[in-house]
Amino acid sequence: MLDKVVVFIFGSIVGSFLNVCIHRLPLSESIVRPRSYCPHCKRLILWYDNVPLLSYIILRARCRFCKQKISFRYFLVELLSAFIFLLFYLRVGLGFNFFFYILFTCGLIIATFVDIQHRIIPDEISLGGIVVGFHLNLFRSLLFSKQHNLGPWFDSLLGILVGGGIIYLTGLIFDVIYFRLLKRPPIQGQTSSMGGGDVKLLAMVGAFLGWRYALLTFFLAPFLGVLFGTMNLLIKKDHTLPYGPFLSLAAFLSIFWFDRIIGFLFVI
Repeated sequence: MLDKVVVFIFGSIVGSFLNVCIHRLPLSESIVRPRSYCPHCKRLILWYDNVPLLSYIILRARCRFCKQKISFRYFLVELLSAFIFLLFYLRVGLGFNFFFYILFTCGLIIATFVDIQHRIIPDEISLGGIVVGFHLNLFRSLLFSKQHNLGPWFDSLLGILVGGGIIYLTGLIFDVIYFRLLKRPPIQGQTSSMGGGDVKLLAMVGAFLGWRYALLTFFLAPFLGVLFGTMNLLIKKDHTLPYGPFLSLAAFLSIFWFDRIIGFLFVI
């Protein structure tokens, strides 16, 4: 039981750092210096006000100095990270796979919340994730196989090409049909149906998980998008949605239920 509590706490601490990345990366600020500060009054946050989860509750979601409201996102990211760390610990134990998956998931969390707020996916996450995922799979191929099986490395390379390529070609085909052949006007200055950040994000999924998971993510994400998009349209009357969160959620679901989802699709 103690080990699970430690993993949960560790996850919440990492989640606190992810919040720093989510806030600073779109602003092109350093994620190392200065220490955490209030985005409203710019005062440095005291160490005892920076305890994951607890500080948000104790401060009643308000800055100690300026009394401005602290976004619920901070608490949500810390809690989400803690649960995800615990899920992977229960699934794969503490080893290479644990750190492999949580590193990948941390990238997805940052990409998701940045995309929700700013409608961008930082290259530091997507392109950096492609490089990290590829080299981790190369490391796995060389060190975790007695015969230096290059299967994971090749699967990662193919995943980058398939993941990035399929979503790019889909967006290109849609743009040709929708904007050029049908002469439909773009929405709110939109010039392309698929952003470059989404292309790089799915390539990152392929780099970590391989081409099969990238394909499943590609086909699963639109179903999630339609579900939330319909709710967004009915509630907020908004026709636009960031696509990164649905790619991230689809990738996360595919890690845990790849075989079940594939089995379900082939049954129907």
